[in-house]
Amino acid sequence: MNSGEARAVDTRSRRLRLLVDVLLVVVAGLVVFMQAGGTWWGGLAGDALYAALIYLIVAIAFPRTKVTAIAAVAFAICAAIELFQLTGMPTTWAETFWPIRLVLGVGFDSLDLVAYAVGAAAAAGYDTVLWRAGYGARGRHTANPS
Repeated sequence: MNSGEARAVDTRSRRLRLLVDVLLVVVAGLVVFMQAGGTWWGGLAGDALYAALIYLIVAIAFPRTKVTAIAAVAFAICAAIELFQLTGMPTTWAETFWPIRLVLGVGFDSLDLVAYAVGAAAAAGYDTVLWRAGYGARGRHTANPS
């Protein structure tokens, strides 16, 4: 297998693992929402999981991008959505279609920005650990068998 084929396999396996992680984060987020959605810590945990989900989606779209760049983009998207809440539009939309609350939120809270930073950083750390322990190491061995 040449190095181009190894990179294609690595990208495919990375995306597959990230997709499984998306499912796990969505389940965790729904559990937090159902069990502790009305508490302050439930809200922060949900926000951190939301940032992790955004991280995973960006990583699936751009699997070869550095984890720090993916984390920065994920945080920027979350921050933009949080700032969008200041317009009041998500609240209005949520009155018509309640799941909008889960995607866009309805009230600005600056503490949410901290939770987003923690979530994006945690996702980047998790991704880095898995890269070093798993598929990244296999890809190096496959691409350079000597």
